[in-house]
Amino acid sequence: MHPMLNIAVRAARRAGRIITRASEDIERVKVSRKAERDFVTEVDQNAEQAIIETLRAAYPEHSILAEESGHLMRADQTDPQRADYVWVVDPLDGTTNFIHGLPQYAVSIALMQRGVVTQAVVYDPNRDELFTASRGRGAFLNDRRIRVSRRTRLDESLIGTGFPFRRMDVLDEYLRLFRSVTERASAVRRPGAAALDLSYVACGRFDGFFEIGLMPWDVAAGSLLITEAGGLIGDFHGDANHLFGEQVVAGSPKVFAAMVALLGSAGAAGTPRR
Repeated sequence: MHPMLNIAVRAARRAGRIITRASEDIERVKVSRKAERDFVTEVDQNAEQAIIETLRAAYPEHSILAEESGHLMRADQTDPQRADYVWVVDPLDGTTNFIHGLPQYAVSIALMQRGVVTQAVVYDPNRDELFTASRGRGAFLNDRRIRVSRRTRLDESLIGTGFPFRRMDVLDEYLRLFRSVTERASAVRRPGAAALDLSYVACGRFDGFFEIGLMPWDVAAGSLLITEAGGLIGDFHGDANHLFGEQVVAGSPKVFAAMVALLGSAGAAGTPRR
């Protein structure tokens, strides 16, 4: 295992232990609201702090882009897309699921070097499933090599998605896209944790995935898992703007192509971007 990936795994497992302990008595967890329909718990914050401490101990010169802490960037490298080393961290992807005791959430950690994701970890503490990837070395689930599904037809595919809870301004457009995909795919699912959804594309549980309004920490680790597993990921036009463009579509190569064609023709070109 690459040394940097090994550190990320150590950080993810440390955060996972914090999350698991808290899940045993969810009623005691303090919850606050960041925005409408967007929550944060003390568990998110404690897990993130544990991750940052682990990363900083090993790589004090690296920058960090984390969901709860924001940009912890070196003074000489303030643009995360151009910095030499940026760890992109979501300490608890699926916070709403966690709050309600729904066991579908994960820790997501990725290393981005000058805009390119080179290391990735997604850890599901409920199932003890550890998804890992290093650029050019393949993707793995608990040390076993994974590949995207072999399905080629959208009408035979199981597609994952997520509702744009942060972006009510795109809800009508999303519903048009959802209808188009639902009419053509075999089935559509919405589990509620994008990092796991993307990991499931990487290991073939989902044949494809799409969502509007995701942030870099939702996508970074999963994006490398998918490409290292032989899949494709991009925005709704098929371009590599999925980390910061808030549009994500992913899948096995032919399913990805079919979804890009479908989402583009369904009106995704008008999606507002921040």
